[in-house]
Amino acid sequence: QLQLVASGGGLVQPGGSLRLSCAASGVTLDYYAIGWFRQAPGKEREGVSCISKSGGRRNYADSVKGRFTISRDNAKNTVYLQMNSLKPEDTAVYYCAAIAFPIPNLCTVSAPYNYWGQGTQVTVSS
Repeated sequence: QLQLVASGGGLVQPGGSLRLSCAASGVTLDYYAIGWFRQAPGKEREGVSCISKSGGRRNYADSVKGRFTISRDNAKNTVYLQMNSLKPEDTAVYYCAAIAFPIPNLCTVSAPYNYWGQGTQVTVSS
């Protein structure tokens, strides 16, 4: 059974950076595309970014393009979300999730991800 643990959140000033990690256990991540999602208070969950199981395809929400970078290290069974130039509107609980896509170079945040981490709080405030 695949288990995901998200970490790396915290309090940061506007313009600052954080790196989130999504560590997997139980099963190798090699078979899974990974997505990062976020949910702010009173708002619906939003897909932020995803990376294909090959690592060759990465997608980003328009709101984070050019500021966030997703990457994966299959040897460490971990996916990362590097977040730079953070804004107050990035404040949310961030979740990672996994889905077993049959196509190695495909990912979309609209897919029915079936494994979810517990979430990590990111607060951007001065």
